[in-house]
Amino acid sequence: MAQNATIFKVDLSVSDLDRHYYGSHALTLARHPSETDERLMMRVLAFVLNASEDLAIAKGMSSEDEPDLWLRDLTGTVEKWIEVGQPDEKRIRKACGVAREVIIYPYSGNSATMWWEQNRRAFDKLDKLRVINIPADTVTALGALAKRSMQLQATVQDDEVWLSEDSGSLQVLPEVWKARG
Repeated sequence: MAQNATIFKVDLSVSDLDRHYYGSHALTLARHPSETDERLMMRVLAFVLNASEDLAIAKGMSSEDEPDLWLRDLTGTVEKWIEVGQPDEKRIRKACGVAREVIIYPYSGNSATMWWEQNRRAFDKLDKLRVINIPADTVTALGALAKRSMQLQATVQDDEVWLSEDSGSLQVLPEVWKARG
């Protein structure tokens, strides 16, 4: 018998001083049985870094045709395709053909570095692609924040993120491995 997804509720307040975006979001995340707390929280972090009123949680791990997050305009055109983890190059080439911008957030320390080195040459050819690594120790700390019900405040300034909740705060320093175009 297959396990069911675990539902997480996140009340998220985002103050992005770099993009002048300020908003509150009530997120409902289904954690796939094979998904870790670290990956779940990476999806939350990716949401923070791209927050907008129209950013949506997609099917991600449950679908080959959808990313973890995406931003679509009123016509259905995909403005942003956002992946968490280490997707294969073929999937990313396909995403670049569909979306105006594709962002990958790898996060697994040495395995992310090896994945990047294996794919760097192919990814350098994709003008629509950005790759932003999150250091492994930060991801471990993010995973420790995971609770079925969360209230998070996020502040983004000078390409740094501060995530705060009742038990404290966490600084996130994303590393840009590939800038767009």
